[in-house]
Amino acid sequence: MQPMQPAQKQKKSFGRTLLYVLLGLATLGVLSLVLGRYLSDGGLDGGTETIAMVEVTGTIMDSKEIVRQLSQYRRDDDIKAIILRIDSPGGAVAPSQEIYDEILRVRADHKKIYTSMGSLAASGGYYIAAATDRIFANPGTLTGSIGVIMAFSNAEQLMKKIGLEPQVVKSGKYKDVGSPFRKMQPHERRYLQKVVDDVHQQFIEAVAKGRNMSTREARKLADGRVFTGRQALKLKLVDELGGLEDVIAQLGKDVGIQGRPKVIWEEPPKGFLDWLLDSTLARDFNTSMVPSRFPSLQYLWLPG
Repeated sequence: MQPMQPAQKQKKSFGRTLLYVLLGLATLGVLSLVLGRYLSDGGLDGGTETIAMVEVTGTIMDSKEIVRQLSQYRRDDDIKAIILRIDSPGGAVAPSQEIYDEILRVRADHKKIYTSMGSLAASGGYYIAAATDRIFANPGTLTGSIGVIMAFSNAEQLMKKIGLEPQVVKSGKYKDVGSPFRKMQPHERRYLQKVVDDVHQQFIEAVAKGRNMSTREARKLADGRVFTGRQALKLKLVDELGGLEDVIAQLGKDVGIQGRPKVIWEEPPKGFLDWLLDSTLARDFNTSMVPSRFPSLQYLWLPG
């Protein structure tokens, strides 16, 4: 056996060092994920009695984490009340409805839950807010957008230009409705409009129930318009104007906490790339910047 040459030794040493570095970074990434999930930020510490805050930020595409937190705080007798902090344009219909339903369970268990709106609480963001006991918005918050959208793209002309002719085999005439490879037919548009109208009606009914108004009153506001917080107050879509500190103070008072309550919340789980970049960009990239491959019904405010 020939002795290892210096260049080979150097290459092997470099490879081993790189492996150790990657393993170390991976370990730190896992630790940051665990700590992010189970440790609360102490920046809003107050007295000994505790209220919890659940943050809903970015596009709502999945409900598991939000529902888990709400359910956990609902069952915890040491948590006196919950703040739902919303900064979201809304998102998919089903996850918004699942969060809405869990909020109703919180209220059914006689635990107060108030909404604090940030810069944006529109469409699905407003949908979930409507389920809470009380809604606070800043005067400049954008909210409302009570409506449903289902968007499609038509690439038929592009396919013709590049000489691509898709062939579809389907089991029913509506199976490929919304296909990007052909123009939508009038009867297909009517069919999809009925689907959208039904989900829109569900939104209207949820708002009417949550805001103690008739469906007729709710329908007048359900044409997709956004409102400022001040406009929403006049329309009775929110209850008060105020920031997060106002919500903390009022909720603490309403549940009988003397002085400023202690506020706890979970840090959003961070992926490995987030940890490296120390940024929310990578975590939110897939849900807020990259469009879905598939059309879906959405309670989403999507200007432009």
